[in-house]
Amino acid sequence: MLVADLGLNSLLPIGRQFRYKALDGEKGLGSNKAGRSAEDLVLMVPVGTQIFDEERGNLLRDLKREGDRVVVAQGGKGGFGNSHFATAVRQTPRFAKPGLPGEKRRLRLELKLLAQVGLVGLPNAGTSTFLASVTAATPKIADYPFTTLVPQVGIASLSPVDTLVLADLPGLIEGAAEGHGLGHKFLKHVERCETVLQLVDCSPEADTDPEQAFRVIDAELARFSPELAQKPRVVAATKCESEESELRAAELERRIARKVHRISSAQKKGLKEVLTECHRIVKAALPLDSQR
Repeated sequence: MLVADLGLNSLLPIGRQFRYKALDGEKGLGSNKAGRSAEDLVLMVPVGTQIFDEERGNLLRDLKREGDRVVVAQGGKGGFGNSHFATAVRQTPRFAKPGLPGEKRRLRLELKLLAQVGLVGLPNAGTSTFLASVTAATPKIADYPFTTLVPQVGIASLSPVDTLVLADLPGLIEGAAEGHGLGHKFLKHVERCETVLQLVDCSPEADTDPEQAFRVIDAELARFSPELAQKPRVVAATKCESEESELRAAELERRIARKVHRISSAQKKGLKEVLTECHRIVKAALPLDSQR
């Protein structure tokens, strides 16, 4: 049985094992006692998991809500002991009927990922490099704008049980809320995220002043949706690999009056701290009975 659980956000834990088998029931006992039935094998999966029959290709169930469940393999029917076949003439039959084996099924699970963290920034802010550094995703990375043309999703592992789903979405430009560039499609996606991670290029080679870069994204989010602008946001200064970039990040923090994390995806610097902060926000947004 597969059951949807809001506390899970990836298929990674269940995917670590390829075969699952429910236990057999017990054999019948003396004095005409039936054997005890085995417990159901219940596997928890994220909300949004689609279950397909791998051989036939058909969709068995789409688990869209918390608590949705589906039995994907029925247990076998129990057998009958010899006493079941006793009659007035044949009081001690010397035969019985064994139970039937349970159902076997090969499944394919797919998750319609609902990203928890949306990565935003001007083109070349370093969102693709960040995603590639903290997940197994392989987005296109280059030193020219709009290398990301469609949302790229990756799963970051913070611990054996804690994961974070991140989406690298096309870079924003001024006017994105009106449909300029690729941002209009992007903004519809980021509305579904629990938090926004805004990356700002603070390297000396950046094309845009860090504060201006922050303000452009801030204005586009607010212009598209006031609710989106109010989402929890984490700000990180990217490419902090020199004393000058550190000073630019400190100045950005002073001007916008909010915490600015210093990170370098190339040097793996500050990444864990940023992910931990995002995970804290995402976990706080879960219903109390789903928090782990």
